[in-house]
Formats: sequence, structure tokens, C-alpha cells
Amino acid sequence: MLYKSNRMKRIAFMILGCLFGTIPIFGQEMIANGLVADGAQLEEVGHGFAFTEGPAVDRDGNVYFTDQPNNRIWKYDITTDQLSVYMESAGRANGLFFDKNGNLIACADEKNELWRISGPTHVDKLVKNYRDSLLNGPNDVWVAPKGTIYFTDPYYQRDYWTRTSPDLHVQALYCYGKDEKLEQLDTDFIKPNGLVGTADGKTLYVADIGASNVYRYRIQKDGALTEKTLFVTNQRTDGMTIDSDGRIYLAGNGITVYDTEGVQVAHIPVPAKWTANVCFAGKLRDMLFITAGDKVFTLRMNTKGVK
Repeated sequence: MLYKSNRMKRIAFMILGCLFGTIPIFGQEMIANGLVADGAQLEEVGHGFAFTEGPAVDRDGNVYFTDQPNNRIWKYDITTDQLSVYMESAGRANGLFFDKNGNLIACADEKNELWRISGPTHVDKLVKNYRDSLLNGPNDVWVAPKGTIYFTDPYYQRDYWTRTSPDLHVQALYCYGKDEKLEQLDTDFIKPNGLVGTADGKTLYVADIGASNVYRYRIQKDGALTEKTLFVTNQRTDGMTIDSDGRIYLAGNGITVYDTEGVQVAHIPVPAKWTANVCFAGKLRDMLFITAGDKVFTLRMNTKGVK
């Protein structure tokens, strides 16, 4: 079939999508299965970054994300559809997540720390090391409803470090609790990366990007983890998010969506070599915000994230 314009081509693709349950985006096929809003397309809302990561949504639905090589945290204002720099000299922050008090928890791997940011010029350094050793480099973080902070600590050699090897012999999953103590929870990873938990605080998902696996844990009342099970295999995963029905959205080769049984139900291609992370944004949490290399995108959804 020949098309006289890109607009005609997009319309034809959308008609095919309605007939066959898929919507081609940027020449690739998006398997939506009703999760994506009718007629929705990826919208580029920013470009020119070095490498975007760590999207986190605040109470109002605005998104904060990192450009780690340029050492900045950016804000995407959902009301004005505008981008602005929220924080300079941001500790080479990677993963971000808001706690229930509105503080931004940041994996600041410039000096291998975990930060609590209560304003663009106010930082509390929660974690600086594990026992007598430097952490490898906190990567991604999730805060449970009761306040326990879970984060992954893989080792990625950074060009802004003076060290060339890790102090620790393991790449692990940690938690930082109300008692202000750091606990090493699981060391059985090749390279742990993205993580997310359920809104009820009972389940945690963690990606081992080195093994191309995603694991699921049960969270106990004291914050401990039990019942580690393999949730998804052969899926190289970076960051992740979760919707109100418990589906898990895995970033990597675009966004791949799995139901609570670990069955793939959708795939959203993203025009980038690597899709680093994703979260639900907007006042109704009905929009995906996607960080992908030097660009960030939004996509309207039928499903919603959790608040």
C-alpha cells in the first residue's frame, strides 16, 4: 500500500490496529491488548539529554527524572507540559522515588550514596557505606508504604570515579528502615537493577539484568523478604513500574508488560537503542512516562498506575 502523507499512513495503521488488536508505532508493532488509550501514540516531550533514567512521580502527577552523565535532575510539569532543571550537581543520581512525605529518594552513585532530597538545595545523605565498605553504586529504589527503602547496588564502572574495582564482593539488594540501619537482604544476583513493589506493600519485584531474570518476593511486616521466586526469565530488564491491576511494566527492549502470573500481555516499542525506565504519571496516573537514552516520551493509557 502507498500513502500520500505520513498522516494518511498513521490513520491506516490505526485502522489496522483496530481490526487486529495491534497499533504499529514508528514502523514497529505495538501489542496493546486494550492497555493503551485508543489512538494513542508515543509523544516525545524532550530530547538532547545524555542518558535519561529514574522517573518518579510526585503527588500532583509531575515527573522527576535524571540525566546522569550531565549530573542533573529534571522536572516534567504535567500541567504546562514543560521541562525544567530541578537540581544541578545531583550526585550523579540514577533511580528516584518519592516517599510518603514528598521527599525524593535518590540513588546518588557519584559517591555511592543514598540521598533524601527535600528541595533542590537540601539533601540528607542517608547511606554512605555498608559496614566499612563503599557501596558499589546504588542504582534503583522503591519506598514501601510503611517507609522502608529498598534499593539495588550493582557495580557499573563510572568514568567519574577514581576507584577501578569494587570494595564489596557481591552485588546485592538492600533495605534502609525507620531504625536508620542498612541491611543486606539478598546477594544472589549477577547484577541487580530495577525494582518495584505493590501498593499494599506485600510484594517486591527485582530485576537481575545480568541474568535476564525478574524475581518476586513476599514482604513481611518487619520489612524482611521471603519466598523468592522466578517471575520472568529471558527478559533483560532495567527499570520497571506497576499498574493498579498488578501488571508489571519492564523497560529494556521498549516496554514489555506481564500480568501477575508472569504471562506477557503487551509490548510497547520505543524508538531508542535502550529504554531505561518507566513510571505512571499525570493527575490520574493514566500516562506512561518513558526514559530512553537521549529522549523522554509519554503515552496515554487505559490503565492507571498506583498512588
